[in-house]
Amino acid sequence: MSNILDYFIHAFTHLRRDNKNGGAPHKPILLIALIHEYELGHIPDHKVYITPELTHSFSLFWNQLVTTPHDPRFALPFFHLTGEKGNWWQLMPNVGCELWIENAGSMRSFGNLSAAVAYAIIDINLATLLLNQESRNLLKQVLLKTYFPNKTLQQDSFEQDTYFDNLKNDIYEPSIAYKSKLEDLKKNLDPETYQIEVYNRGAIFRREVVKIYDATCAISGLRISASFSISMVDACHIIPFAIAFDNTLTNGIALCPNLHRAFDRGLIAINDHYEIILSKSFKENKESDYSFHKLEGKTILLPQQLDYQSSLENFAWHRTNIFKK
Repeated sequence: MSNILDYFIHAFTHLRRDNKNGGAPHKPILLIALIHEYELGHIPDHKVYITPELTHSFSLFWNQLVTTPHDPRFALPFFHLTGEKGNWWQLMPNVGCELWIENAGSMRSFGNLSAAVAYAIIDINLATLLLNQESRNLLKQVLLKTYFPNKTLQQDSFEQDTYFDNLKNDIYEPSIAYKSKLEDLKKNLDPETYQIEVYNRGAIFRREVVKIYDATCAISGLRISASFSISMVDACHIIPFAIAFDNTLTNGIALCPNLHRAFDRGLIAINDHYEIILSKSFKENKESDYSFHKLEGKTILLPQQLDYQSSLENFAWHRTNIFKK
């Protein structure tokens, strides 16, 4: 294992970087953020997802360590680490984006990166090192010593950070207040930072909606409980986010993927009594145990707390604008 550790110490201290302005800090910052996420237990294996926690750690470490006039683009190192010798960082594309991620120019923006990439896979040996406290700390120290020799991390600023508390609080606000806040962010943030902010808020919305529905599909009642991380439900926007810019709880409902798709395409809708109605525009095998027609008229499951329940006004908008009568 010591030979493997020596290999990655060499890899981490010889990163391929643009040498302008003292050397691009993007890759070292991302790796320090990655180590931090392993330290917190947010990453359990060799798959690295683009999460709000990782993007925020990248931002915090950047603000602490970088003093050069580089542009803090998260997408750049997440993509360009694929060019390191040894192929210890590889990207897994979303379906249909296989060719997209081969174009470095298209991966400069966070929006394109998050749309095209499912996750990164790191070498299993590196993951093993990062899951071990001693080797993890050593790799972090060599990164700091090599690329930021005159800097000291202030760990207190991470412990006191309230970013995620604020994001969670926002989705419990009225939709008008949420939309107003998002409009202010768009005015005051650069486009790249705004893309990350929207992405992070969407991820928190998905987590919180699934949480208040106890990981249970509101229509089918499907729920999977397992000792490993798995969920069989999605957080579905009632009015699409692209139209309403609304990530509040009352614009959400937890649905299993097939019902989520049917809802988004207008095959099913919810009436003013929280009952399921079906479109007349499709045919199906009604003898199937999984026929949508078996759901017609059923009352959906809702969170017990009234403030968290899906908005009837939003369901009415969906029936008018999405539902195929």
